[in-house]
Amino acid sequence: MSDIAIVPAPRELTVHEGRWLTADPIGEAVRDVVENLGNTEYRIEVTAEGARLTAGSEDALRHAETTYAQLVEAAEPDEHGKVAVPLAHVADAPRFGWRGMMLDVARHFMPKDFVLKIIDVLALHRLNVLHFHLTDDQGWRVEIEAYPRLTEIGAWRAETMVGKMSHGQTEFEYDGTPHGGFYTKDDLREIVAYAAERGITVVPEIDLPGHMQAAITAYPELGNHPDRQLAVRQVWGISDDVLNVNDATVEFVKTVLREVLEIFPSPYIHLGGDECPSVQWAESEAAQKRQAELGLDEPGQLQGWFTAQVAEVLAEEGRRLVGWDEMVDTDCPRDAVIMAWRSAQRGEIAVKAGHETVMAPCESVYFDYYQGDPASEPLAIGGNIPLEKVYDFEPIPDGLSAEEQALIVGTQCQIWTEYMEGPEQVGYMLLPRLSAFAERAWGSPKTSYDEFLTRLRPHLTRIERIGVNYRPLD
Repeated sequence: MSDIAIVPAPRELTVHEGRWLTADPIGEAVRDVVENLGNTEYRIEVTAEGARLTAGSEDALRHAETTYAQLVEAAEPDEHGKVAVPLAHVADAPRFGWRGMMLDVARHFMPKDFVLKIIDVLALHRLNVLHFHLTDDQGWRVEIEAYPRLTEIGAWRAETMVGKMSHGQTEFEYDGTPHGGFYTKDDLREIVAYAAERGITVVPEIDLPGHMQAAITAYPELGNHPDRQLAVRQVWGISDDVLNVNDATVEFVKTVLREVLEIFPSPYIHLGGDECPSVQWAESEAAQKRQAELGLDEPGQLQGWFTAQVAEVLAEEGRRLVGWDEMVDTDCPRDAVIMAWRSAQRGEIAVKAGHETVMAPCESVYFDYYQGDPASEPLAIGGNIPLEKVYDFEPIPDGLSAEEQALIVGTQCQIWTEYMEGPEQVGYMLLPRLSAFAERAWGSPKTSYDEFLTRLRPHLTRIERIGVNYRPLD
């Protein structure tokens, strides 16, 4: 592998050392979509006669252009703008169809301009999915015209806890500062269009039936204690306040989802499904009646029923449900795509149950974890995932059959923002770990970590040009 600073590295790269094409390489390169390459494949040929980029689709041609632009940066232009580009052959295609990053804007709202910069960062790394976590207990970030209080009330919390939350903690210190914000439908359409121009799909997440305290604060009738007025949650952790299972609440969610589908053309819609306590359903007469009507053994089984009801809206529009790995335990639809987050083993369970699966294990690709000594790093939720560990990540667990491996359709890294107040903190936690993740998502040849660092150091300049912060290399 050449030490030319291409990140992620192509699957196949041959450089003819000491031989160069001197030209205006970006302007003069020939670009073609051809029929003899697969939909995700591209080729780059730099010969003495010129540069030619071919691909099996427009998306793949974008990837060719990104790689070629990085190849061109290996040399400085002369006074006429000409660059000596190494003669090279590239044959490339991604290992996975889903190469994603999740951005949580519910815990801390992120400005639209920063989201657009994140999309540029994803495109630079040939990633193709932005999973947009838009709702949670601590904030509702998407405009819904049918229910304006979701953003009038649910998008704002009075204050936020200070410091790190400990297990079982009940008393907190608060910052006394209101926090909030939301995206209008026009904002979101702009984000979707900007991403699409760069070959990136924005997959929205409306997390349900748990993680819904902000929505219940706006509309108390959605909760299991409608006579109790909640506040948008000011601490982290898991709230017991979940949606009730009444018909009116099912219709509420269906209406919300119909508006979401109008904004996001993605074939995939994420409905969360994680960390949903059933304690309130066990105490609710209405929920117990529903459980009896359905012949369910436990209150927790109401989650699967609820998800199936609201997911009918997705099926009507030809969209596919995506959910966190808890959904496997709730009798979710067979065609649901499972995002395995609790461990790689949860991914194995999902594929053995016949689900297409995106590998997103917290022990390897949760970038809200520390990336160095906690004593000298910004406050984080815990764990330790340094850059080298990300580079060593293998998305497909050992021991799966060929059929089971084929069900792993991709991989994704996560940025949860409980302890990230704004873009500077997000950039520091995301990069350059995202660069290492992109190598594994793309399927770049596994070389030494030192070789990766050799390519990464000049690559950081590209990130600087986009205007996103990153953690300096040690």
